[in-house]
Amino acid sequence: MRILIANRGEIARRVIRTARTLGHTTIAVFADPDASAPFVAEADVSFHLGPADLASSYLSVERLLVAIAETGADAVHPGYGFLSENAAFAEAVVGAGCLWIGPRPEAIRMMGSKIEARRLAAAAGVPIIPGFDESQDPEALAQAADAIEYPVLVKAAAGGGGKGIRIVHEPAGFRAALAEAASEAERSFGDASMIVERFIQRPRHVEVQIVGDRHGSVIHLGTRECSVQRRYQKLLEEAPAPNLPPETRDGLHSVAVALAASIGYDSAGTVEFVVDDETGDYFFLEMNTRLQVEHPVTEEVTGLDLVELMIRVAEGEPLPITQDDVTFSGHAVEARVNAEDPANGFAPQIGTVSHLVVPSGVRWDSAVVAGSEITPYYDAMVAKLIVAGADRATALRRLGAALDELVLGGLVTNTGFQRWLIDREPVRDGRVTTRFLDETELPSRPEPASAAAAEAWAAAVSSSVDHASVWFGAGSFSLTPHRRSLPRVVVDADGVAHEVARGADSDRAAVASVSLADRTAAVNVDGHTQTFSVPSRSQRWAPVGVGGHGSAGAVVAPFPGGVTEVAVLVGSTVAAGDPVVVIEAMKMLHTLTAAGPGTVEEVRVAVGDQVASNQVLVTFAAASDE
Repeated sequence: MRILIANRGEIARRVIRTARTLGHTTIAVFADPDASAPFVAEADVSFHLGPADLASSYLSVERLLVAIAETGADAVHPGYGFLSENAAFAEAVVGAGCLWIGPRPEAIRMMGSKIEARRLAAAAGVPIIPGFDESQDPEALAQAADAIEYPVLVKAAAGGGGKGIRIVHEPAGFRAALAEAASEAERSFGDASMIVERFIQRPRHVEVQIVGDRHGSVIHLGTRECSVQRRYQKLLEEAPAPNLPPETRDGLHSVAVALAASIGYDSAGTVEFVVDDETGDYFFLEMNTRLQVEHPVTEEVTGLDLVELMIRVAEGEPLPITQDDVTFSGHAVEARVNAEDPANGFAPQIGTVSHLVVPSGVRWDSAVVAGSEITPYYDAMVAKLIVAGADRATALRRLGAALDELVLGGLVTNTGFQRWLIDREPVRDGRVTTRFLDETELPSRPEPASAAAAEAWAAAVSSSVDHASVWFGAGSFSLTPHRRSLPRVVVDADGVAHEVARGADSDRAAVASVSLADRTAAVNVDGHTQTFSVPSRSQRWAPVGVGGHGSAGAVVAPFPGGVTEVAVLVGSTVAAGDPVVVIEAMKMLHTLTAAGPGTVEEVRVAVGDQVASNQVLVTFAAASDE
């Protein structure tokens, strides 16, 4: 069978891996920025969709149908995101004579609207958060909010990914929050319909993996905890969910299967719940009719391949296992590795992966290899680091060790933040709510000089750059202002060295990657990868990519993106922290604010403009003494 993967990056590589194991031919589709991406090279066949623009590439049903026809595809796997939950696309694939490796289009459509999904869940006996979704009249919704009692959650009826969601704490802010959420939902999903519901004070995000076939069987594969989130985007996931009362866990399993069975669900999918950490009560959140990003943790504790099950079920085979056959072993944790700067509001980052060292004994589901370019056009996630252990404590320890050994140089990522995160007491204890990061003081970005081993590594590169192969033993280098012990470095014949050393400022191992070809060194200290260049023997190391995004009297784009809102006019007065421009990059909205008081002198962009990194967007005249 020839399987076309209507997706990109890490999930495309994941599907290719299983499809090839099953003996199928794989077809990759790609847009211009992905022409040299690993998933394209790994597929048996590739098809060019078009430019970077999503609407004319990965989201274009028309172009994907052309790809199906021209490559002779027999089946389509949609991965996750993009068109994976688009019933019209599923119907178009079936209409083109292809097998759709996913649930029936009718099931996708039924769960595509949160309003309809709530009704179906209630009918199947699944507990529903008290709320209101009958009318879209703002006054009726405001009255419903008053009846539910504040705080309330205003959320989009369609879509997901944290878009179109606002928490409202008092009636005075309701209408503004409703308008903002509806506007964001319209932009993101083409649907401004909203739901108002009770806001759970200590919510956990717990989900149940289910799988069904076309013969009426539905089973669950246990729970996952996904409560560590920022901006409603998951960061850390694990299976099974810890610290669930047995009656809560069993109830979640039971109602998830009941809901899936009630709609004749026939593929892999996830039923998501809000669990009240104080009471153990649980409420239906939504059903994702696709594979989830976090599916590897379920695979690790069950030993099952979810992509294989999806393919076999789509071909009409019954599930090869019953509920009694499902066994759970140990614990698994997944850290999403994102090209983003946690110290700068998780702003997305771009760049080229200059160094990549992946620790042994882990599962590394990745979109990148050394040399891969991270562009501003798509999602910020570049990889997933998955570890398993006999129990939760062991799994977390192994994740910490893996984050200490991972080197991903050339761009800013959240690996150091993830390393910090798993040492927090609520995370270690498994008592995290979805508001944990909102209520926690986040760490600042480490200073480049804090990587004590970095100068030693840079000195090694500087000293050995003219040698094809050289060994450095233990010794000392006089490096101003401190004297450091040089770790043993082995420079391989190909000019790349991978070595473990002890950082002088850390009790953890510092792992480094040295490239003689471009005279750079990347070192991991406390989970952070810092990249250094050595221009010549006479020059000391210099951090790569260090510098601000702002300039005096102006708001500057910190990265490429599209302008979605301009909040000021020429002559407007602003104070520090006032919103000035909103740009969208890597599927997220980012509000750029004024650094201090002033008067808008010039507005250089408009809604719809595409902006480049470091482009001046708005300039200011300094505030007068008055």
